[in-house]
Amino acid sequence: MLKSSKLLSTVILITAFFITGCAQQQQQEETTQKKATPSTNYTKAVAVVHPTEGDSVNGTVTFEKTSEGVHVQAQLSGLAKGRHGFHIHQYGDCSASDGTSAGGHYNPAGNDHAGPTQDNRHVGDMGNIVAGGDGNANIDYTDPVIKLNGPNSVIGRAVVVHQGEDDLESQPSGAAGPRIGCGVIGIANPAADTTQ
Repeated sequence: MLKSSKLLSTVILITAFFITGCAQQQQQEETTQKKATPSTNYTKAVAVVHPTEGDSVNGTVTFEKTSEGVHVQAQLSGLAKGRHGFHIHQYGDCSASDGTSAGGHYNPAGNDHAGPTQDNRHVGDMGNIVAGGDGNANIDYTDPVIKLNGPNSVIGRAVVVHQGEDDLESQPSGAAGPRIGCGVIGIANPAADTTQ
């Protein structure tokens, strides 16, 4: 009886150590994870758009956090007259001469491609930007889907301008044609005026 009592005590003691060790390990993993993904509170981002090889698009796109969403403003030049697909792409990598290193549209939810006013769309679906006869184009709207913070932040992704019009329905990217401009979205200097 004494032997079985000691055995039971030993088993209880080992189990207690095991449970305590697991709890401590889980707490350490959670702490490490929190340190690895710190929360952010960015209020403004900017992409400086440069032309892909053989093209001449230049300009800036700013993203500013508001209570209604993210205010998007773009001023681009060097475009052919007409409508041009205007998107956020998955990777902040404009190193390929044709812009393909930026990957496809930024779409963390796996939605279908659509227009910027539709509920079920890619985060990166900003529709079209329209250039006049002088080759200049501006856009100014507030987007309720784009985020500057959290797991679906667009910071570190890329803005891509396409040669053709986004038809807002063809899958997976609106049949907007080649990429003629690309710019990485970075954290904006809050003291700088990026709209000039």
